[in-house]
Amino acid sequence: MTVHLEVADGVGTLRLDRPPMNALDIATQDRLKELAEEATRREDVRAVVIHGGEKVFAAGADIKEMQAMDHAAMIVRARALQDSFTAVARIPKPVVAAVTGYALGGGCELALCADYRVAGENAKLGQPEILLGLIPGAGGTQRLSRLVGPSKAKDLIFTGRQVRADEALALGLVDRVVPAAEVYEQAHAWAARLAKGPAIALRAAKEAIDTGLETDIETGLAVERNWFAGLFATEDRERGMRSFVEEGPGKAEFL
Repeated sequence: MTVHLEVADGVGTLRLDRPPMNALDIATQDRLKELAEEATRREDVRAVVIHGGEKVFAAGADIKEMQAMDHAAMIVRARALQDSFTAVARIPKPVVAAVTGYALGGGCELALCADYRVAGENAKLGQPEILLGLIPGAGGTQRLSRLVGPSKAKDLIFTGRQVRADEALALGLVDRVVPAAEVYEQAHAWAARLAKGPAIALRAAKEAIDTGLETDIETGLAVERNWFAGLFATEDRERGMRSFVEEGPGKAEFL
């Protein structure tokens, strides 16, 4: 298998395993979708880390496989390609990408599906599809522009250039830069902390934010309002407020 789901202490790690560069061929895309849906369903998975290993996150699509495909074949495949990444983006739990080495093309698009990105000092990110006479096809034109803004996204997509970790941080493409050897540890720590939080409230927050980015503010506010009121029916809300009143802020323990 080219992708594995490893679960421990509430954190599920989606680990890419297709040496040497974790090229995202069709089999890997399909497996990623399958495991993202499993992580969504499993109650023992409360947060997710996406990791490619110590040396590389994912260097993009399998170009040799794509070269053999014609227009008709890609019309059929393009939706499945996007669906595999969308399955990751729609995991209703906190998701962090642990990025070491190259995260290019589909690899960068996969990192964009996370809620938070921890990058190693050795990381290089980019959308080089233009150099192949293509554009990003797994969500890059949409997710990158929403994350860093349209002009910065156009610079990266139009030129196909790679950016190092420090520039990626300045652009807002990643959220934290750490020594390469600490990337997975730091990403896992972020996920583990949230895995102990109120699961339904975290799901609500993610859905409200993501929906708001994809629609008008009135619709976004309606989603927020409905979730906010609905959370008053949860045990976590009772537990959190009771702990605040009796013990002070930040001491609640959630199931």
